[in-house]
Amino acid sequence: MNPEKEKWVLLVLLSVIWGSSFILIKKSLENFNPYEVGALRVLIAGIILLPLAILNIRKFPKKHLKWLILAALTGNFIPMFLFPIAETEVSSSIAGIINSMMPIFVIIVGALLWKFQTTKRQVIGVIISFTGACILAFSGGEGGEFKLIPILLLLLATLFYAISTTTVKSKLSDVPAKILSAFVFSFVLILPSLIALVFAGFFNNLQVNSGLWEGLGFVSLLSIFGTGLAMMLNYKLLSVSTPLFASTVTLLMPVVAIIWGLLDGEKLTLMQGFGGVIILAGLIFLRQMPAANK
Repeated sequence: MNPEKEKWVLLVLLSVIWGSSFILIKKSLENFNPYEVGALRVLIAGIILLPLAILNIRKFPKKHLKWLILAALTGNFIPMFLFPIAETEVSSSIAGIINSMMPIFVIIVGALLWKFQTTKRQVIGVIISFTGACILAFSGGEGGEFKLIPILLLLLATLFYAISTTTVKSKLSDVPAKILSAFVFSFVLILPSLIALVFAGFFNNLQVNSGLWEGLGFVSLLSIFGTGLAMMLNYKLLSVSTPLFASTVTLLMPVVAIIWGLLDGEKLTLMQGFGGVIILAGLIFLRQMPAANK
């Protein structure tokens, strides 16, 4: 498969997986608090990927260790907790809009830290798609009082995602995607996630019953598909495209969420359909991006 087709296939797959993760998060939260879900999904992914990391330990990028730690913490650890903290105070609509700002942050971070170049066409495409994401979110009928601190936490989480994405592209692009994912979750994040689980009260409140096993089942699916596999696909996408293109997955995720809602019996409003069309129109602008952008 040529790189042009491959990046679009990866983008769609990643959008479906991450867009479908919300239902697994919802099910997991029926048995665990948000902090436990965040720590468990990272810990389980790390344990599952540990054999792969050990088998490829000689490929561990020692000279880029600081960049590996930076990418891991900003892309796969800190936001896992900032989002649930913020979403206890603001609506999912607001959280979705701010998450959809990631391409904008990628443009800013990429230019400031790594001197990535952005074309006018890319900026137009991002603005169009972000407008569609706002329409999609606000047309859902879910309001929410403006609260500064949660908004700042969401902005910080999205900024961290942008830092991680551009760091991987700039400093870790020579590490194969599946090996990089294994290193991130197994060598870097297992211990922090275990510590976070302790502070979240998981072991103090642990009760072995059917609810525990049900919750672990859902969070395990979330770890395998929405965390481990998703990050492998994300790192692969970064290797065949640009950070800006890869970040547009956050613009497609609301579309996937709407589709899941339709399958669950929800009705699609005219404005939601219009928002989805606008998002896709913006992505069409990104379709013929130059290969530059380092």
